[in-house]
Amino acid sequence: MIKFLDIQKITDSIEPELSEAINRVVTRGWFLLGEEVAAFEKEYSEYIGTRQCIGVANGLDALRLILKAWIEMEVMKEGDEVIVPANTYIASILAITDNRLKPVLVEPDINTYNLDISLIEQHITTRTRAIMVVHLYGQACWSAQVEEIARKYDLKIIEDNAQAAGAIVAQCSRSEAESRESGGLGAQGNKDIKLRRTGALGHAAGHSFYPGKNLGALGDGGAVTTDDDELAEVIRALANYGSVKKYVHNYQGLNSRLDEIQAAALRVKLPRLESDNQHRRTIAQYYLENITNSDVILPQIEGLGEYFSILRPVPCTLCYDHVWHLFVIRQPDRNKLQNHLTENGIQTLIHYPVPPHKQKAYRNLNLLTLPVTEKIHKEVLSLPVSQVMELTEAERIVDAVNSFTSK
Repeated sequence: MIKFLDIQKITDSIEPELSEAINRVVTRGWFLLGEEVAAFEKEYSEYIGTRQCIGVANGLDALRLILKAWIEMEVMKEGDEVIVPANTYIASILAITDNRLKPVLVEPDINTYNLDISLIEQHITTRTRAIMVVHLYGQACWSAQVEEIARKYDLKIIEDNAQAAGAIVAQCSRSEAESRESGGLGAQGNKDIKLRRTGALGHAAGHSFYPGKNLGALGDGGAVTTDDDELAEVIRALANYGSVKKYVHNYQGLNSRLDEIQAAALRVKLPRLESDNQHRRTIAQYYLENITNSDVILPQIEGLGEYFSILRPVPCTLCYDHVWHLFVIRQPDRNKLQNHLTENGIQTLIHYPVPPHKQKAYRNLNLLTLPVTEKIHKEVLSLPVSQVMELTEAERIVDAVNSFTSK
């Protein structure tokens, strides 16, 4: 059986460094708010490209704390609205409702599965305070239009970067892109192209280090990144019982801290993230080039930036705005395809079978009709992809997908 994700193989690939890092923590005897967390926060903020990084307990808490901090800072208040993609994992929406804010669900682009940016503005009201973009499946959801809308309506932008650690957005003008395409941009011209990582695009971002993520811990873990020093200070206090110093509590906070062992493990993995993501791109490229079954809909990539994809197709090995946390295909008879792959010794998963607005947890949203989101959730199936996956395994998967017939 080809596993969907071989966590043990990933863990084995970073030995003995992983065990040495864990032993370092155990020997030191300091397990919370210590040297490893401080070092990881510094290293991760430098990697992402922000001034601040706050380690927290998980990705959901990262998003919850961003919103909670803005409420404490009186940037928003109970009942205010946050625009969020309808096609996302439920955690994106839980973070909003947990803060007694109102999620405004917007349909995705059927090609990328990410938030359809062209639909944002029509959902803005006098109560809108923020836009949450989700870099779903590992593909950056960003454009200059998002920033323009936020400026126009004075909105905060939150990134849910739980699935896209390491993705890079390249932005330039159309004329610069055309010049680059014709060979006119040399080393001097390249300085006009802005390269920014997801997690450093908006006002604040939530990150998840769940073990199955591209950058995964040994258990739960998360972080917030931001350039807003005041926001970071409030979040750091809120995550530690609302404490600004020991036994002094300025806020009604939470207990949400990244522990030393998780930070130590993440420090071992972080220097490998670039090569890990590139291997995922190689597997994805093989799928895209070799899955030829017309009954299967393959994922689409947008390219290096908002203009490059218009000018020319970009192979995903060169498309750095996608880190392929998941390789998601679609098929109207998804269950039949999944059974076919299981019979061929291939484990697959569904991300996600039930959209948030159809969950019992959100009965107040159950009557919403979001046809694009609902179509995606009925048809998607995730194929195995990881940094330790062998090309021979990808070949077996391609053969099995190509042999599927929906008739």
